[in-house]
Amino acid sequence: KHINANIINAGDGTHEHPTQALLDSFSIREKLGDVAGKKVCIFGDILHSRVALSNIFALQKQGAEVMVCGPSTLIPKFIGELGVKVEFDLRKALQWCDVANVLRIQLERQTIKYFPTLREYAQYYGINKQLLDSLNKEIVIMHPGPINRGVELSSDVADSGHSIILDQVENGVAVRMAVLYLLAGNK
Repeated sequence: KHINANIINAGDGTHEHPTQALLDSFSIREKLGDVAGKKVCIFGDILHSRVALSNIFALQKQGAEVMVCGPSTLIPKFIGELGVKVEFDLRKALQWCDVANVLRIQLERQTIKYFPTLREYAQYYGINKQLLDSLNKEIVIMHPGPINRGVELSSDVADSGHSIILDQVENGVAVRMAVLYLLAGNK
């Protein structure tokens, strides 16, 4: 039997999360005026993230350059085949990008240890105010939430003027309402 129905992918495991990519793109456009020509780096646990792939596809389609950065153990081996740059040095990646979309470490999806400790991860891949201040450039900070404060982002960065995290939350409601409205046949 066939059912005449619309299906919305609201995130499927470690594969994709299309509405997050839509709201992230919208948030970048709202802050910077356009996505085209922007350099966006996705930081963190790329391997277990459903946000990363959807963002890569959406951002590239809109003309952004995309890079991923994190420990080599959390970067999928195939990722370069998608046309993204790969960087393992946090500072170099931050110097390169206009937008840092920081993903959380998804311990609940990890069946083995991909790095020694959260403390060590934060030391090498955590973004803090001191690091951002040393770069002498403006970088937009994004995070799909929930944030592991003190691990991937310090509170002073998450709550700073660089951050559009709360805008993402607000835009998430509007974008998802729009998707539901459009798929419901504008009724």
